[in-house]
Amino acid sequence: MAGHSKWANIKHRKARQDSKRSKMWSKCSRAIIVAAKHGGGDPDQNLTLRYAIDEAKAANMPKDTIAKAIEKGAGGGDGEEYEEVTYEGYGPNGVAVLIEALTDNKNRTVPELRKMFEKAGGNLGAAGSVAFNFERKGEIYLAKDKATEEQLMEVALEAGAEDIEEEDEAWRIVTGVDDYHAVKTAIEGAGIEPDAAALVMIATNTVKCTGKDAEKVVRFVEDLDDHDDVQKVHANFDIPEEEYAALQG
Repeated sequence: MAGHSKWANIKHRKARQDSKRSKMWSKCSRAIIVAAKHGGGDPDQNLTLRYAIDEAKAANMPKDTIAKAIEKGAGGGDGEEYEEVTYEGYGPNGVAVLIEALTDNKNRTVPELRKMFEKAGGNLGAAGSVAFNFERKGEIYLAKDKATEEQLMEVALEAGAEDIEEEDEAWRIVTGVDDYHAVKTAIEGAGIEPDAAALVMIATNTVKCTGKDAEKVVRFVEDLDDHDDVQKVHANFDIPEEEYAALQG
């Protein structure tokens, strides 16, 4: 979302998460249960579980709630079988949208998402229709007052980070998928607590959106994000910082 700072987006998103904490925790629990069910309850041996726990912590999910979700998944879950599915399509103004979902009924999820795309003036596409617009990376953000650039270069680059960038009042550390956990662990081991850390899909090209188009895109992405089966929404819109902030209201 290159038209405005990702750091600003993180702050806006956190405020939005705080207002919808129950739904966010429910999604985090589902991801943890599925990861533990398929790969075991030890995050040191199960990378998917480790990433799901990171996401839950970022959403301020209580430790005991996380522990209960791990226990539930490692014990076989509650009988529900969730499937990891990726959906792709084009939203308003030709914006590419990549959706990561966990569903127990694709026959329900697909038509619901298709209807949302069509209502927004877009269309749900076939597998591979927009994935080429994105690249999976590890992304870590922390406020500038937590560390100097020299400290981060010594810790993060040594651990395998690809790049360290200055963005507004924060540092952005980019890693390869395989190096993400090592870099995050090294930063935390140096006594520096990240403000946000996750595996993300970074757009390799963007679509500029302003005015009514920007409003439609933001509303559409937020509606998708609110869908119970949707875990993450990635989109390649480019909206100017001030305009995006106003739309987040």
